Amino acid sequence: MHILYLHQYFITPQQVGGTRSYEFARRFVNAGHQVTMLTAQDRSFPWTGKNPFRKREIMGIQVIEIKAGYADSRYGTTLSYWKRMFNFLHFALISSCALFSLSMPDVIFATSTPLTIGIPALFARKRWRVPFVFEVRDLWPEAPIQMAALKNPVNIALARWLERTIYRHAEHIVALSPGMAEGVQQAGVAAQKVSVIPNASDIELFHPDVDGAAVRDRLRLHGRFVCTYFGAMGEANDLTYVLQAARILQTKQEQQIVFVLHGHGKRRAELQAFCQQHHLMNVVFSDSVPEKDYIAQLAAASDVCMTIYKNVPVLYTCSPNKFFDALAAGRPVLVNTPGWLQELVNTYEVGVFVQPENAESLVEQVTYLRDHPELCARYGKNARRLAETQFSRDQLAAQLLEILHHIAIKQERQA
Repeated sequence: MHILYLHQYFITPQQVGGTRSYEFARRFVNAGHQVTMLTAQDRSFPWTGKNPFRKREIMGIQVIEIKAGYADSRYGTTLSYWKRMFNFLHFALISSCALFSLSMPDVIFATSTPLTIGIPALFARKRWRVPFVFEVRDLWPEAPIQMAALKNPVNIALARWLERTIYRHAEHIVALSPGMAEGVQQAGVAAQKVSVIPNASDIELFHPDVDGAAVRDRLRLHGRFVCTYFGAMGEANDLTYVLQAARILQTKQEQQIVFVLHGHGKRRAELQAFCQQHHLMNVVFSDSVPEKDYIAQLAAASDVCMTIYKNVPVLYTCSPNKFFDALAAGRPVLVNTPGWLQELVNTYEVGVFVQPENAESLVEQVTYLRDHPELCARYGKNARRLAETQFSRDQLAAQLLEILHHIAIKQERQA
């Protein structure tokens, strides 16, 4: 089977970011299938010549890079909303043109965000008359609407029209959480047309046996109870809430608990300024290092791993990599989003839920965990077990491949 895989943010393990598409595509190739990946340019790999497309092979995946847009989603967090929209549309246009140089696939698989990745998918579907499957990683345009990034009524109407057009023409839709699946169905899609395949745990890189001593030394964390956040520091991740908890703890002269924040985003400088203004000694900002396994070591150096979002309903549907990697690391998880993540935490006893926008709740929970090491140990064991049994990449990639194969076979029978 030849799978045309469209993902603007295709990331390999040598880069920083989520590698879901790489890991799934690699497993599709290992299963004997041909995968052509259409993605934005890797800016770390020098571009020579004037051709707007270039080809590379990565672990058997035929990668077609487009000299448009950007593949590093972290870069996008530094841009204004309108600059991001321009980049999205530019990539959609040029990638649609690139389709003329490709051979006919058996099935098309397009994964968001951005929602505009559906444009070349629709074009490919029409050109070759082959089915396409659409993956929803975030509910667009609902997310930017609720985050007040998209306000113009005309633009909202256009975005909703594109969303429904993509959903209507997709043979099947894959959502990364039950909440996202509900959002897709509320847009008019039949329930039987939607499947949930969440983000996966990297059970090879993240492991309870990883040694975090070097990171504890580097960040001067020895003897302290470490609560770590790793990921984007943007508008959707309201880490001011964590700093308010740190301030409460410092006021109580509680210095044994420390918050480690690792990542980038346009709010990082603001967060650092807040810490300096209030002389917070219990917050540590971790800088990026070249070693890919640093995040795994950071998780191993932590007593608790936090998944924090702004208190916006659409964000309750998120399926964040950081959460699943914390499970793989065998660390208790702390979440502040009601909904699916809260249900996972409570049902499988892998951590705690804290009330969003309630710094006192965060203080209460981390203090309780610090005072009950046996509970942390039990949560950590449960977390690793959950990662292995329900969220391994092999298991989830196989589920997606089964859907793609079923759709392709169904098309053959109808032809």
